[in-house]
Amino acid sequence: MITQKAKYALRALTALADADADEPVMISDIAAQQKIPKKFLEQILLDLKHHGIVVSRRGKQGGYLLLKPAHTITFGEILRIVDGPIAPLPCLSITAYRRCDDCDGEQNCQIRHVFAKVADATRKVLFSTTIADAAQPTHSAEVTRLLA
Repeated sequence: MITQKAKYALRALTALADADADEPVMISDIAAQQKIPKKFLEQILLDLKHHGIVVSRRGKQGGYLLLKPAHTITFGEILRIVDGPIAPLPCLSITAYRRCDDCDGEQNCQIRHVFAKVADATRKVLFSTTIADAAQPTHSAEVTRLLA
């Protein structure tokens, strides 16, 4: 299950992808449009800025813009930034592998074998679905197909 913070991050990025590419969007506008608490959104966007996903502009015409094209930002990338490893078990994590505390051996663990399939399928969907896919209605059928 993803966190509320991750859902807000994905929704904010989708809102930025829907906006004009050269026009910054104010935090207050994203917060109102996406029903995200403004202070929480500020923290999320600052984190995404530090990871090179968005950029901010100051001033009267200030706000946030996507730094990377929406079609290059995957759901998996954002979930890793916001929530950390994408794995149902620590022994299946690609970025933060850790042997399970009660492990008698990964090769013989039937639970691990089942959840390895779950993790692989999940990663396949998350890393092949982009913010552009979610933002553009023409891609919604493709996203639905991937999630089915």
